Amino acid sequence: MSNRLLRAACVAAALLVVGPPPQQARAEPVGALLTRLQGLYQKAEEAAEAYNSTEAALRSRQDEEHRLTAELGRTRRALTTERAVAGRLAREQYQGARGLSPYARMLLSGDPQAALDERRIAAREGARQAALLARLAKGERQTGRLAAAARKARDTKAELVGEMRERKEEVGRQLKEVERTLAALTPGELAQLDEREAADTADAQRELLRSGALGSPRTRTRTPTAAGGAALTYATAQIGKPYVWGAEGPGSFDCSGLTSQAWAHAGRSIPRTSQEQWERLPRVPLDQLRPGDLVVYFPKATHVALYIGEGKVIQAPRPGTKVKVSPIAANPLLGAVRPDSDGTPLTRFTPPPLPEPDPSDPAAGDDTGYSAEEAPG
Repeated sequence: MSNRLLRAACVAAALLVVGPPPQQARAEPVGALLTRLQGLYQKAEEAAEAYNSTEAALRSRQDEEHRLTAELGRTRRALTTERAVAGRLAREQYQGARGLSPYARMLLSGDPQAALDERRIAAREGARQAALLARLAKGERQTGRLAAAARKARDTKAELVGEMRERKEEVGRQLKEVERTLAALTPGELAQLDEREAADTADAQRELLRSGALGSPRTRTRTPTAAGGAALTYATAQIGKPYVWGAEGPGSFDCSGLTSQAWAHAGRSIPRTSQEQWERLPRVPLDQLRPGDLVVYFPKATHVALYIGEGKVIQAPRPGTKVKVSPIAANPLLGAVRPDSDGTPLTRFTPPPLPEPDPSDPAAGDDTGYSAEEAPG
């Protein structure tokens, strides 16, 4: 935890009025306490990503509603024009009906050719009227469909607004629980947690590298594509900015807000949430990772980071921390995805320099993340 829990506890104590520390926290073994705290963070992150997903769906529904409303307006204007034309033709037909029919005029005409021409004109006019009536009927049906779709879009938007409110409240409840747990700990317990988590992460990182899952040291230093390099450069420039759930920059980020914005600045639009990034982007084996790829964590894909090479990632870890460089094994790995699977790696690439961590700011240091075992709950 690299002293981040101590800092978070101080913040929580300042923001939250709590009672005496529960006795079970005092007597709880450090391993069990660490697992429980990890579980709380994981629940909070799941709730935050669910909120992000709902927010993205709401934006999409709002765009759809605006498109349908605009199309409905165009269709209604076109229908008004067609109705005006139909009315004019009806009046002309009524006025013509009070005279002789075209057939009678042809029989009585002294010029049969002129009468035949008039008949052809009348037939053509009849076909035009039939086509006009068909367009009117089609326009009426299309207007009805668009109006129904627009109403459905508005109803869905209202449902999503309510769902967003519920998810936001759920995130707040989960974060309050984290704050209460942190505020109940003594400095000695925080130090023990820090040591335990650092050891767990170091073990997980050594085991991962020893397993060969990331390939050889040479393959762990692949070059990115031009877009991947741009995404990495953007992410590096965000190091030191605070984690804020739901944030997409420029002053703060959550995990998927950082990765989606990094690739947006590289000219690639990718899904907003970590779950959608995992589901919709092409998968890549860990031993084929190149800088700019996205590393996804936990069975539900609720956390994501950007790979920078040499077994490290840039991530926005969780509340109380800042965007930082971490070991790739800081969280339980699910897999990796590549936003530009069609890209060609650069022949040469000079990585952007990483800022030196500020030892006076615990939140800006290396984040050791969760243990290698998935937290329950």
